[in-house]
Amino acid sequence: MIACNNKHKHVDSVTVSVEQGMLRGEQKQTITGDATYYSFKGIPYAAPPTGLWRFKAPQPPLPWKGVRNATQHGNVCPHVDALQDMLFIPGSEDCLFLNVYTPSLKRKSSLAVMVFLHGGGYAFGSGNDDFYGPDFIMNSKNVIVVTINYRLDTLGFLCLDTKDVPGNAGLKDQVAALKWVQKNIRNFGGDPKKVTIIGQSAGAAASALHAISPMSRGLFRRVILMSGAPISEFTTEFERTRRAFVLGRNLGFNATDPTELLHFLQSVPVRDLLDTSASVIAAEEVIDFIVKSHYFVTVVEKNLGQEPFLMESPTLSVEKGLHEADTLIGFTSAEGIFSVPFFEKALTLQKYGRYPEALVPRTIFYKTSPETHLELADSIVEFYTGSQSMALENMQQLIAYSTDMFTYPVMRYARRLSDFNRNDNIYMYEFTSKTNRNYYSKEGDRYGIDGVAHIDDLLYLFNANSLNLTIDASSAKVIHEYVTLFTNFAIYG
Repeated sequence: MIACNNKHKHVDSVTVSVEQGMLRGEQKQTITGDATYYSFKGIPYAAPPTGLWRFKAPQPPLPWKGVRNATQHGNVCPHVDALQDMLFIPGSEDCLFLNVYTPSLKRKSSLAVMVFLHGGGYAFGSGNDDFYGPDFIMNSKNVIVVTINYRLDTLGFLCLDTKDVPGNAGLKDQVAALKWVQKNIRNFGGDPKKVTIIGQSAGAAASALHAISPMSRGLFRRVILMSGAPISEFTTEFERTRRAFVLGRNLGFNATDPTELLHFLQSVPVRDLLDTSASVIAAEEVIDFIVKSHYFVTVVEKNLGQEPFLMESPTLSVEKGLHEADTLIGFTSAEGIFSVPFFEKALTLQKYGRYPEALVPRTIFYKTSPETHLELADSIVEFYTGSQSMALENMQQLIAYSTDMFTYPVMRYARRLSDFNRNDNIYMYEFTSKTNRNYYSKEGDRYGIDGVAHIDDLLYLFNANSLNLTIDASSAKVIHEYVTLFTNFAIYG
């Protein structure tokens, strides 16, 4: 058994030139000792989105003089981490950094590139190696990995329906990172024509949006969508500008002019903008954050003279045949096990038991009447619990509901892609493997719930340094097979 830890062997420092200047990285050894690779961390791919640039589209990266140290991660974007009991991570608004890991620096090697977009409901997370260590992919020796930070929560997804703040700033951050990759990845041994975007959960939804966005055209070739789609529950937007003004009022600023509101929100401490209670209808006070997710999300932009990221609904773009990327899409066998700790909170069960209409998918809830809400709620409760109460003894049924909230939109989106895609290049998978690395799946054990939880498949693709998991013969086999599946897709389609 091999213990996974942070003690990588540092072999030597290396330098690489990019458009902004020189970088000093380091050669490292993977945790299993099977390969060496080159690591370059904390590379700025856009200018700091601070001050008057808060909420706005990213600007080109700034050059530097001399050799920049790239052996440490850059700042993470401020967020409230739901995986750490809603812990505030202050980070810094100067957070638009990416990390490049490559098995070879030979410019003629032309390796395929995997750009990873982290999940977190567009509200929390980072691309750092505390969760996304590249070791397992580096062992394959045939793919470059790029992980990124992008703005989160209101900082990345506030929408005022103005030219300056039309929404989707966090997605435009991702576009800026993809453009950086196109300009610079050859210097790390990569082929800019062989870029695959891979995302998990909200990162998967974002990856799918890049496949239809006019802003992302020509920046990649393939996408891998893990446990998410742009029609998933956590992507549902509602009353985006009203929500922004509610946020302002909650912070003590009562305005009707979006420019005045922008100036005010650019002046408040960043903590006041994160994990806010900006509900616009009473039901949103009942809907649980983790079960239904966040409210500042991606939007279809109004044409205000800006360069838009998303001009129409994803399903409409798919029906027009705009999604042309090779696509691998999938989910885990019991996604909802991830929700067990949140259902165990008495207040969550109490709220959903008293107001079962909160179980209605938000995509339907926002567009139908209270009578329809109640009718659908009765059907949902009957289907999953047989009209029994929302209680811990019915945890299996609650997790079945939560799993379907993840998997059904993924399957529905995959069918839509298959129906309207011009090429036969849509592939689907289900992850069912269980070994000692299934960290979140263990939450279901005490309720007799078997299956693989949301997030757990990531632990076979990346080394989560912060979890300090081990590798035995069984998990080593799954790691090899999963990494091979994904890297082969990135290389060959």
